Amino acid sequence: MASSKLQAFWNHPAGPKTIHFWAPTFKWGISIANIADFAKPPEKISYPQQVAVACTGIIWSRYSMVITPKNWNLFSVNVAMAGTGLYQLSRKISLCRFSLQERLL
Repeated sequence: MASSKLQAFWNHPAGPKTIHFWAPTFKWGISIANIADFAKPPEKISYPQQVAVACTGIIWSRYSMVITPKNWNLFSVNVAMAGTGLYQLSRKISLCRFSLQERLL
């Protein structure tokens, strides 16, 4: 039974014999790096970089549900990218709002 599931995974159109498996797998590195950057001070967060990460995640999450066969690895990595990018942007925006209010007082 396990060998039949492994065989099905191996021969899947988005299985490990194709780029459709390896590209999203390596893309997890971007999400992991973004999670590691949660420890960075918000002043060091780049707006353009995080906008690119968030937009890429949102766009490709949608695309991964339209293509055939559905690529759940691609979907999940892009949801993670969108989530981490939006979280980093919220940290940066909160810092800018707080420092602006501080200067106005």
